[in-house]
This record gives sequence, C-alpha cells and structure tokens, in this order.
Amino acid sequence: MRDKPAPGTLPTAATFINAQSAITGLRGRDLLSTLRSVAAHGLRHPVHSARHALALGGQLGRVLLGETLHQPHATDSRFSDPSWSLNPFYRRSLQAYLSWQKQVKSWIDESGMPDDDRARAHFAFALINDAVSPSNTLLNPLAVKELFNSGGHSLVRGLTHLFDDLLHNNGLPSQVTKHAFEVGKTVATTPGAVVFRNELLELMQYKPMSEKQYARPLLVVPPQINKYYIFDLSPSNSFVQFALKNGLQVFMISWRNPDVRHREWGLSSYVEAVEEAMNVCRAITGSRDVNLMGACAGGLTIAALQGHLQAKRQLRRIASATYLVSLLDSQLDSPATLFADEQTLEAAKRRSYQQGVLDGRDMARVFAWMRPNDLIWNYWVNNYLLG
Repeated sequence: MRDKPAPGTLPTAATFINAQSAITGLRGRDLLSTLRSVAAHGLRHPVHSARHALALGGQLGRVLLGETLHQPHATDSRFSDPSWSLNPFYRRSLQAYLSWQKQVKSWIDESGMPDDDRARAHFAFALINDAVSPSNTLLNPLAVKELFNSGGHSLVRGLTHLFDDLLHNNGLPSQVTKHAFEVGKTVATTPGAVVFRNELLELMQYKPMSEKQYARPLLVVPPQINKYYIFDLSPSNSFVQFALKNGLQVFMISWRNPDVRHREWGLSSYVEAVEEAMNVCRAITGSRDVNLMGACAGGLTIAALQGHLQAKRQLRRIASATYLVSLLDSQLDSPATLFADEQTLEAAKRRSYQQGVLDGRDMARVFAWMRPNDLIWNYWVNNYLLG
C-alpha cells in the first residue's frame, strides 16, 4: 500500500507514478484535460481563487521586500549553492518559487473538487512545479559560473548534448555514457560460468572466493527488467563478491531478453523456470534445499514459487527467502491510474499484444518520471546547463 505524504509536505511525482503507468500509458491529453478541469473549477469559484491569488500576491510582496518566508527541503540539493540564500536576486526567485508551490497546493487542497480530481490536479502540478524550478534555467548560479569559467564552452557543449539526446535518447537527458561500460571488463567481473540454460534464463555459478563454503547454496533471482549484474557492478560494490568472500555458494539467474515471439510468457512461465534452476542448484551442490533471494519483480517471482511449492507440499526445498524492494501486496490507488479509463486500458492491451513486449525505453521513461528531480532535471542541469 502506498504511504500517504506527511502532513504539510509537498507531493512529488514519485508519490503518484508506478510501473503500471508504463503499461497503460499516460497520455498528454489526459494531463491537459486535468489542467482544463482545474482552470474551469477556478473560474466557477472566483472567490476561492481570488483569495488564494491575493494570498500569493501578499507573499510575493513580502518576498520583494527581502523577507525569507520558506525554506527548501533539507534534502533538496537543487538549491544547495550559497547564492540561493545569500544573493538578493536568487533568494527572491527561490522564495517566489516556494510561495507559488505552497499556494497552489493549498488551492487544490481547499478546493471543492472531488477527491479523484484533486489527486489528478496534484499529480499534474507536481510535474509542473518540478519543471519550472528556477534551478532549471540558464540563470542557475552554477550554470552562470561555469559559463564564465569555460569562456562560453559550457553552453556549446550543453547544446551538443541536447541535440544528441533529442536524436538518440527520446529527448530525455542521458544519465550515463553508454559506451563507458562493458560486461566482463568494467561491470560483472566476478569469475563464474553458465551451468544451465533453458528458454527463459541462464544459470551462473560463481567461482569460490573463500577456503570453505557453506553446503547450502544461495540462488539470486534478479528482476526481469534489470540485468543480473546489478548485483555485481564492480569489486567495490559487488554483492556477489561479498557473499563469496563470506563462504556462500552463489548462483545467479540471467534472464533472457524477450521479444515478440515470447508474448505468451506469464508469471507462471518465470516461476517454472526458477523452480528448474533451483533444482539444478540442488543437484550441483548436493544440498536438499536452497536459500533464495529475489529483488523487485524477482521477489514477486520467488513469492509465487513458494506458494506453488506449498501447494505441492514441497516447500521444504526452500530453506529461506530474502526479499529486496519487493512489492507483494499492492493497492493501486495511485492518481496515475485515475487517468486509465476503459478506452485507455483496451488500447494498452492491444498495444501490448501487438508489440509482444513492453519496450525498455518506455519503462526507463516511467522510472525517470518517478523521481524527476533526481533522474531528469538533475541531468538537465548537469548535461545542458553545465555542459
């Protein structure tokens, strides 16, 4: 179940977006429709709107006089530069932005709109508020300093990055240099070998890194939407090496990249594949049972496997199960799902069956918008404004 924001805090897009949005799709016309509804409600209730407009005007007047009315959140790194608090211009621009944010939230909270409409409005304005932050402009003090320090080259580099992302990254700022990593050289460097393969996965066994190993193996089930080496990025932050050095026999699943031919695969297909891999681990090690560890959708898969084995009275084959960021009991009350009507769901079903798979770029876009300040606007500033 999604936790409700703490009283008095501003909602963020991450409060509202979940992976289901990637499947149903969130159409731009739905957001525009929400904004039109908000505007219409404001016109129908002029007294309510005028009261909040006057309150905002009063706060802006005090801001112009130099008062500091609001403080950014302690974890908000966008305004960590001292210029936002010391420079009169930047301090006023930040205070105006925070006043606008809080007054818009108050207007929506105190409006007479139905709960669903208020949730949609908060969702839309959370995205807008993040986008119009003064830190996202060329007047960002960090960008101004870099512009002078580089003799204008930062602006040229930023425009080059922007043009490249428009052509090759769906218009989103790149988060990493894609050619900087190579499997087996810069990531996934822990020695091991593929010991089993079926249609859905490859099972890898890693070379021991301790003199003695526990008899019972550990089988790691990564999420189907990530690569297995999320657990083996580099020697300094490799869970695999940590486990090996502590005497565990580690097996890892590497999921196959599905395509349109595999559109009929479902959760039961993945559960059966993991069960087969688990039995291979038992056969290789001679252990009667295994320790399972699942992350995200991998956790959901091993939970279903446990239920399957319990129904067959064979749960004893699993000694323990560890879950990492696994959502097993969810309540889909996200405002993002409020945009999903019958027409949207039918279109999503047709698109899913025609394409056969959910494009990874669509998932990447959704997860980026779950934390836009960290995964979009942070890179907007870094790549384009700072160059």
